[in-house]
Amino acid sequence: MPKPPRYFPEAAAQFEAVASRVRRAAKVSVVAHIKPDADAIGSACALAAGLRKLGTDPQVYIGQPLPHSSNMRTIPGVDEILYDQPLPADGLVVTVDCASADRTGSHMRAILSDPSRVVVIDHHNTNPGFGGMNLIVESESTTVMVRELLGYLGAELDQDIAYGLYAGLVTDTGSFRWGTPRMHELAAELMQFGLNTRQIAMDLMDTMGPVDLQLMGAVLSKTQIVPTKGFSLAVLTIPAGIHSRMSQTAVEAIIDYARSLEGTDVGVVLKEQAPKFWAMSLRSTVVDVSAVAQRLGGGGHRAAAGYSAAGSRDAIIRELIDAFPEHPSAHD
Repeated sequence: MPKPPRYFPEAAAQFEAVASRVRRAAKVSVVAHIKPDADAIGSACALAAGLRKLGTDPQVYIGQPLPHSSNMRTIPGVDEILYDQPLPADGLVVTVDCASADRTGSHMRAILSDPSRVVVIDHHNTNPGFGGMNLIVESESTTVMVRELLGYLGAELDQDIAYGLYAGLVTDTGSFRWGTPRMHELAAELMQFGLNTRQIAMDLMDTMGPVDLQLMGAVLSKTQIVPTKGFSLAVLTIPAGIHSRMSQTAVEAIIDYARSLEGTDVGVVLKEQAPKFWAMSLRSTVVDVSAVAQRLGGGGHRAAAGYSAAGSRDAIIRELIDAFPEHPSAHD
């Protein structure tokens, strides 16, 4: 049996406890979050593939009727995910990358009705711990945690599993622009399985068509700089008519632009899902945006967070401003 890789030595007891619980399960259902990204799908598919090597026959579920975005199509196992199908009434349920119960979508009621059979695996520090067992640690991506768990389970990696783990790692770290040395250590391990990392990056983050570029230009041309309590916010708005025509790759690129705009402290992207219903993305290296998002019913990480909001664009921005702390210099 391979030794656990110990990417999280400080959480060894937690990982061993979860591994023990998973080993005892005769049936495992893996649940990724709605509107899944590469970390959600990569975590779910890699964990399921690892469990199959151990003789378990897991199934991956996502609690929404719509399928994943097209840039996820190359992640091994993605085509076997069941969308908006009820969870089995028995067996263990393992959620991956779900920062809160509502992120499980249509599975939330079943999960909350019997938390004793639920194991939560997540790297969002705002996660309230909605399972009977909760493995929540600070990490670059949930796929890093899944790789650690597979080590404790004794599941050997292969190229397909490595692909899923790398997909979550490279996207959640912004192509390794933020994180700890651990992300490079794991990337080096995964590359030993012959991954074409350039092609993975192209498939997940870089491939866009002419329409995407035109739509991005329309959004970026209307960037607003909003001074807020001593901070400077770069606010980009993606109206429903544009959002419905834009690929997920283009949406993520706009979020990256918001994060990196020179002279600003916080990037804010308003994505209109339907008239007056917004998915909000916050990015910053200055402000703890997870605390801001949590005040508005969401969550995430210190540097990247999000929440949902309903109302007019101006009203949503006013609510966001109200949720911001005062800049420390305001009291000097």
